[in-house]
Amino acid sequence: MTILLDTHILVWLLNGSERIGEPVHAQIQQAADEDSLFISAITPWEIAMLVAKGRLRLGKDVEEWIRAALSLPGIRLEPLSPAIAVASTRLPWEVHPDPADRILLATARHLDATLVSIDGKMLDYGAQGFVRCIAPR
Repeated sequence: MTILLDTHILVWLLNGSERIGEPVHAQIQQAADEDSLFISAITPWEIAMLVAKGRLRLGKDVEEWIRAALSLPGIRLEPLSPAIAVASTRLPWEVHPDPADRILLATARHLDATLVSIDGKMLDYGAQGFVRCIAPR
């Protein structure tokens, strides 16, 4: 199974948060073992913005944290290709208005991946059948 992590899920995962239930954690680990665990290219930007706004503290410099996260075994960065950028503007149905979340949804569709997120709008979009989306619990 190919998995794409929403930004907050990556942060929770690397911080050892219990907000990710054991069944989903096991799926994430399996995807990492199979080299099919992804984060979107927008995720480092979102993390850096959260840190810059004071809404997230990482315990180290954000660039160093991101570099360390991307060096972990099994985590792959999916680039923001022109195809994903354009697809984010053409998503079917009423979709999330946040541009970063639209890029995440387009990336999940591009990879044919399951998106792990707690965002209600993304989960609703998944419930409509436009992308596979699961909550962390």
